[in-house]
Amino acid sequence: MTAEGQRRRAFWQILLFAAGLLVLTVISAGSVYLVNKAREDSKWVVHTIEAENQINALLLEIRRAESTARGYLLTQRSDFKADHDKAIAAIVPALDRLTRLIGDNPQQRKSIEKLSSVIETRLGQFAQEMDFIRQGQPEKAAGLVRELASADTTAAIAEVATGMLQEEERLFRLRTANSDRSQTLAASMTGIGSGLVVVLALISIWLVRRSTRERDAAEARLRDANLNLEAVVDERTADLREANDEIQRFAYIVSHDLRSPLVNIMGFTSELEELGGDIFRRIGSLAHAPADGAPLAPAAPGEIALEGADKQLHEDFSEALGFIKSSIAKMDRLISAILNLTREGRREFQPVKVDTRELIEAIVTTLAHQAAEAQAEIHVEPLPDLVSDRLALEQIFSNLIDNAIKYLKPGLPGEIRIRGRTKLGYAIFEVSDNGRGIDPKDHQRIFDLFRRAGTQDKPGQGIGLAHVRALVRRLGGTMSVSSELNTGSTFTITLPIAWNVSNRNRDR
Repeated sequence: MTAEGQRRRAFWQILLFAAGLLVLTVISAGSVYLVNKAREDSKWVVHTIEAENQINALLLEIRRAESTARGYLLTQRSDFKADHDKAIAAIVPALDRLTRLIGDNPQQRKSIEKLSSVIETRLGQFAQEMDFIRQGQPEKAAGLVRELASADTTAAIAEVATGMLQEEERLFRLRTANSDRSQTLAASMTGIGSGLVVVLALISIWLVRRSTRERDAAEARLRDANLNLEAVVDERTADLREANDEIQRFAYIVSHDLRSPLVNIMGFTSELEELGGDIFRRIGSLAHAPADGAPLAPAAPGEIALEGADKQLHEDFSEALGFIKSSIAKMDRLISAILNLTREGRREFQPVKVDTRELIEAIVTTLAHQAAEAQAEIHVEPLPDLVSDRLALEQIFSNLIDNAIKYLKPGLPGEIRIRGRTKLGYAIFEVSDNGRGIDPKDHQRIFDLFRRAGTQDKPGQGIGLAHVRALVRRLGGTMSVSSELNTGSTFTITLPIAWNVSNRNRDR
């Protein structure tokens, strides 16, 4: 799959995930709202039923009070009196409960005020009736009952209560419809949400299955590519090793062939130097010949007596020969370095158990004279042991410690410190000094072959650090430098703790 296709798939997957999250959020919020609304509507329905029941209960207590009052008036029996008192005692609490129940409805509050007034009047009438009976005047009580019947207070109570019941019945129908609608909406929301979740789940399953199929196909292609890649890598590795061997053979042949004419040049330069000496001695002898033509006295061996232009000519000739000889010597050192590099490149590394501290202390001992002359102290801290090529390690640390001694600041006591630690299967070594340091712009330059940085006041061909880094790479490690001018340098080498046979000569 192309990068554009992967981006498009990722976009649609993110969009699907966002849509699913949005749907679930809307469904959850809507369901919670509708369920709460249905619960609230149901509560109002129950409230209406409670109000209707309380109105009926109040009317029932009033009717009980009337019937027991008439029974007591007719029979004078005490049980009627007791029932009447109970009914009278229940009317006021029932009226209070009804008042609390219908307090949310302004219309019902007006009705309850009328009902309370009529009931209060009726309770006063009940009290007069009972007073007449207690006073032994039943005829006055009967007359009062007839008078009240004409006033029809009970009918007024029934009329107000009926109006209140009709209002509650209206509210019951309205609130029942609202409750049914809320429950229907909640059920619909749940059903729609469940359907959308199922659809999203099916789409997700389809996408997962498609991704799985594409992944399996990609894995199959990757396995095939890996098989081909291994073959290609083996082929390229063989070609690279062959090319590397050819380069080393070529470097060896070139270096060897360059040495032959160089030896001839060195020989002829020496002969030219002797010939020049003879010529200038002859010129000096001729310049000092007697005027009478007497024979020349032989000059002392090595003595050349010249004056004026002849003397300047001899100095120029000697200087030119000196430049030639120094250039020949430098070329000879470079050719020798190339030969050493080619021989080292052909050497097979042998992994062995190496006591690193013992190895470096032996190197420090061999460099003790140079360190003493430079007034330098070398501190070797505890170091991790390695399984690696001993000779390569010796060359690496010898070169680094020798450079640290060589490039110390004149007149300043030198301090060189070698320390090490382990991390994730690798040993990390640091060789630090307080020497002249290296300009950051030259950090890469110092690792290039035949390239040097800073003041060229020390002997060298510019191959030491290049050779060290090549050895470190062949050992499966890395090398870096941290330094500033006049602040010293720290060379960091990272090597595998156990360099095994599978790594041998892999960089050749």
